[in-house]
Amino acid sequence: MKFLFDENLSPRLVGLLATTFPDSTHVRDVGLAQADDGAVWSYAKNNGFLIVTKDADFRQMSFVSGFPPKVIWIQRGNCTTMDVMLLLQSHDSYLHDFENNAEAAFLELG
Repeated sequence: MKFLFDENLSPRLVGLLATTFPDSTHVRDVGLAQADDGAVWSYAKNNGFLIVTKDADFRQMSFVSGFPPKVIWIQRGNCTTMDVMLLLQSHDSYLHDFENNAEAAFLELG
C-alpha cells in the first residue's frame, strides 16, 4: 500500500511507517510542497498512491471525482505525529481492505 501524505501531515510519518507501509512518501519529497490540491490529486492518481490527509477539500474531491486516487481522511483535530502513526498502524488490516475494495473511494479515520 502506497500512501501519499499531504502537506498537513508530518513528513516524519514516512520513516515512522516505513515497515508497515514501505512504499509511502510525503508531498514535499516528490516536489509537491505547497502544491494545490489538484496537483496532489493528479500525482497520486498517476502514481498509484492513496492520499492521506486532514484536508476536507480532498473529501469533496473524492465525492465529485471518484477514484482513483482513494482518500484517507484523518479526523483527529490537533494531534501529534505519533497519534497519526498509531491510528494508521492500528487500522492496518482495515486499510488493506479499503484499498482492495473496488467500490470504496473515501475512508474517514478518527
